[in-house]
Amino acid sequence: MEEKINILIVEDDSDINDLLAEILVNKGYNIRQVYSGTEALMCLEQEKYHLIILDLMLPGKTGEEVLKHIRKDKKMPILIISAKEELGIRAKLLRAGADDFIDKPFEVDEVLARIECNLRRYIEYSNDIKNVESIKYKEFLIDKETRKVFINEKEIILTSREFAILELFVTYPTKVFSKSNLYKSVWKEEYLGDDNTITVHISNLRNKIIKSGINKDYIKTIWGIGYRMEA
Repeated sequence: MEEKINILIVEDDSDINDLLAEILVNKGYNIRQVYSGTEALMCLEQEKYHLIILDLMLPGKTGEEVLKHIRKDKKMPILIISAKEELGIRAKLLRAGADDFIDKPFEVDEVLARIECNLRRYIEYSNDIKNVESIKYKEFLIDKETRKVFINEKEIILTSREFAILELFVTYPTKVFSKSNLYKSVWKEEYLGDDNTITVHISNLRNKIIKSGINKDYIKTIWGIGYRMEA
């Protein structure tokens, strides 16, 4: 039996929450609606979710606090939907572990497309692949089945996209990946020149690797071309 997809909507505006729930239920998803950050954290302790839609300005715990808490040990895609116009907020949240950011007011079709894209990528990487072994490269160990990454036997917590990027690098350590290569492989979409999205995820991944205790920048920038793993 095919597993049903569970989506958690965390939005304090009841009209927007209900709108999102309606369009997702019509697409066949299982939906849980909550209206505060505190409720969201309680739900995450009780049930598994494949994707989270998260507002920022919430009662109780803020969206940013919820995001930080989730990323301590969970890897499901998190889509931020917000009207917050703070300078640099997108980059800040991507670095904190968000997978996507959608401005309010939003187009329903765009929200659906982004949800479907993030779910497709997450499920592809989350499926049990019994005949695939873990990848070992220098200090790195990537367990594809559990989607865990270890550096010198110490686990580092990555988002789904960070995991996908690192998996590409360690699988093909001598290959130079252009931004277009990375975007098509990880985001599963055509690359339209969104350099900032790639740059933020690479920067975030680099920082996590360095913070693990490795005094070396393993992800090399090949100027004018792209990125590759240190051979």
